[in-house]
Amino acid sequence: MKKIKTPLTDEMLKDLKAGDQVLITGCLIVARDAAHKRGIKIPLEGQILFYAGPTPQGSIGPTTASRLDPFTIPLLEKGLKGMIGKGPRNREVRDAIGKYKAVYFAATGGAAALLAQTVKKAKVVDYADLGPEAVLKIEVVDFPAIVAYDIHGGDLFEEGKKKYAT
Repeated sequence: MKKIKTPLTDEMLKDLKAGDQVLITGCLIVARDAAHKRGIKIPLEGQILFYAGPTPQGSIGPTTASRLDPFTIPLLEKGLKGMIGKGPRNREVRDAIGKYKAVYFAATGGAAALLAQTVKKAKVVDYADLGPEAVLKIEVVDFPAIVAYDIHGGDLFEEGKKKYAT
């Protein structure tokens, strides 16, 4: 288990490999579909974007990341260094992750109440009118995730397919 802190740097990311389990401490930017469609306006240099929607009950879990693929490359161009979601990404996003030296972390779906226990603070930073789809900045301690795509082209989803192929 590797412990990492935000903001992320190229130096930190070179040591992460697909399949590594990590505990993330620091700030995450939380945004879903509606905020992406309007445009993420806050600074993203070195940040991790968590594709999630918090609930009024206090849980927060990952959403399917592929829905955000059309918006991802421009955010990487602005310095985004990490994303957290569930499920695989398209080929263009995977290639851009390597090109822009970023990582994609997978978080466990269905564990929103447990993931919420790592959140210490949450603040709406944009699009408050979107309610649960507003852009948030959250502070987390030891948020668990797995490196799904690394800067070296490692792909946890492909490795899994090969491992279990008959």
